[in-house]
Amino acid sequence: MEVARFPWAASGRAISLNRTDGMTKLIIDPESEQILGVGIVGPGAGEMIAEGTLAIEMGARASDVALTIHAHPTLSETFMEAAEAFLGHSTHIYRPKKQAAKPTPTAT
Repeated sequence: MEVARFPWAASGRAISLNRTDGMTKLIIDPESEQILGVGIVGPGAGEMIAEGTLAIEMGARASDVALTIHAHPTLSETFMEAAEAFLGHSTHIYRPKKQAAKPTPTAT
């Protein structure tokens, strides 16, 4: 499992509302990209959890969420931003692209 996080401090809407102390995170299976869990903390987080529960119920992948259009600027787009962070193409936070694992040297 891998946890993808998007801090609300990087959200334009959170900044405009002075609600930057929150975070949206997705728990994702790195092999299948399937979303296994969601955590959202911050003021009004309860109003945002429905998208996460739908994603889990339908077996959505991170790429499904990343390709879904979200209104801007909104707090709900932090869900999409977390998915994009997992995929390595978030526009609002820096996250290095994933690199293939290096082969382990064998003893001779």
